[in-house]
Amino acid sequence: MEGKKYFATGRRKTSIARVWMEPGNGTIIINTRSIDDFFGGLEFKKAEVRQPLELCDVAEKYNVHVNVHGGGLTGQAQAIRHGIARTLLVIDETLRGTLKEAYLLTRDSRKVERKKYGLKKARKRFQFSKR
Repeated sequence: MEGKKYFATGRRKTSIARVWMEPGNGTIIINTRSIDDFFGGLEFKKAEVRQPLELCDVAEKYNVHVNVHGGGLTGQAQAIRHGIARTLLVIDETLRGTLKEAYLLTRDSRKVERKKYGLKKARKRFQFSKR
């Protein structure tokens, strides 16, 4: 188990997170920056990323390295969370029930609906005048 790296991918909207985990002291590195530098003062985003680790009581057992691109901060945080949950499943299959119960293994497939021609946005229309 020493020095072994585990890998999985997480996705959300247009964000893709590649997650590597290895035994360590619990540091989280995102795009070569610490989680505090990457998300700044957004504590709820940091908590969202740590959620699968704390749920499985392994927050201090593994170091997490993440490469994430695409989308905004919310999509990236949720993609990282999805990737961490899937990596934990690679490490220990017995965690499936805990992670599935918290809906962390299901990819949230909602994306922005495309704009239609003749409309202002996807569904918003120009004002209708009968006469």
